[in-house]
Amino acid sequence: MVREINFDGIIGPSHNYAGLSHGNLAATRNAGEVSRPRMAALQGIAKMRANLALGLTQGILLPHPRPDTRWLARLATDYAGAAAHVRAQALSASAMWAANAATVSPAADTGDGRCHLTVANLVTMPHRSHEWPATLKQLELAFADAAFAVHGPVTAPFGDEGAANHMRLCEAHGTAGVEVFVYGVSGGPFPARQHREACETVARAHRLDPARTLFVRQSDAAIAAGAFHNDVVAVANERVLFAHEQAFHDSDGFFADLRAAMPSVEIVEVPADRVSLADAIASYLFNAQLVTLADGGMALILPAEAQANVPVWTWLQEMVAGNGPIRRLEVVDVRESMANGGGPACLRLRVVADPATIDPRFLVDGATLDRIAAVVEAHWPERIAPADIGDPALIDRIVAARRALLETLDLVGLIDN
Repeated sequence: MVREINFDGIIGPSHNYAGLSHGNLAATRNAGEVSRPRMAALQGIAKMRANLALGLTQGILLPHPRPDTRWLARLATDYAGAAAHVRAQALSASAMWAANAATVSPAADTGDGRCHLTVANLVTMPHRSHEWPATLKQLELAFADAAFAVHGPVTAPFGDEGAANHMRLCEAHGTAGVEVFVYGVSGGPFPARQHREACETVARAHRLDPARTLFVRQSDAAIAAGAFHNDVVAVANERVLFAHEQAFHDSDGFFADLRAAMPSVEIVEVPADRVSLADAIASYLFNAQLVTLADGGMALILPAEAQANVPVWTWLQEMVAGNGPIRRLEVVDVRESMANGGGPACLRLRVVADPATIDPRFLVDGATLDRIAAVVEAHWPERIAPADIGDPALIDRIVAARRALLETLDLVGLIDN
């Protein structure tokens, strides 16, 4: 019964464009624009419905309490008295990008035969640095079964941004795999958010086999171009690695090590002379969900922006027409998330486990998504303009909207940090 489960973050009612993420080009470009939280959440729900239609198993992670009054209290202030930029950081809905929630090692890879999850500390960005307590609370509840080991965050200052910088390759999801941790090195215009020390700490905590664990440096060119996480330039699924030619600092060395650890690996590398880093990042070609379908084939779940980008879509059409391992393209509309810098892969955390070992309140089917969508339609703000974030009435609505969702899912009082 072990399978891959995608846990999508439900986009919260405080979703807004404050431009808080230095190095995330989309978030910076759209700073100050009017956001549409209701539309954003419904787009995310529609993506989950599409995953269910493909035969995938689907889970959820819930929006965090916003504004984060406990974090503000630690800063000796409250929402009304905080500076504008601190208000924005306290209101951030970035926890919706569940790929940054944790790093996950399935039981087949670990020394004690349990699935290990380490919550990401996200210390590089102030607006995300206070996410981990609420995320940890959800992980401890969802994965309370003895089949799991849930770990607290890596100690600062070593930045850890979770599964967005982690890949796993294997013959099948339930078999032992090779885990790849991708880190950056500071230098250039944007910060490297994932530190090698954090990667090594997680690998030790998860009791991984050193012979089947690789630490790989992201290329400086990718970070400088706006690939703030590895999942903006590379994604893996089972035996397939799908990556941009300029994703890694030493691709030849990495590929050689990967082939030595897993001879059956299939590497699909997109040439830079066909798809530039700029086009790859603008379209979020690699921030796609690469998934295994029930018939054993693989599909890429892509944002609509990839279809709209001519070089990207042309290359993809040629790829699926060939004899490679990726033979199907599925396009989803997550434009509200994309405008804030997160594509389909950002919205999900992959966990390989038996669904029977997971708290059922964190697993969804079509009927559960109907209930969630009804709450969103009734309670999520339709729009948030920059001037609105100081409005007490908006804050009251955000708090009430989240509570309505927790009541619907029988989670009131259980997942607040």
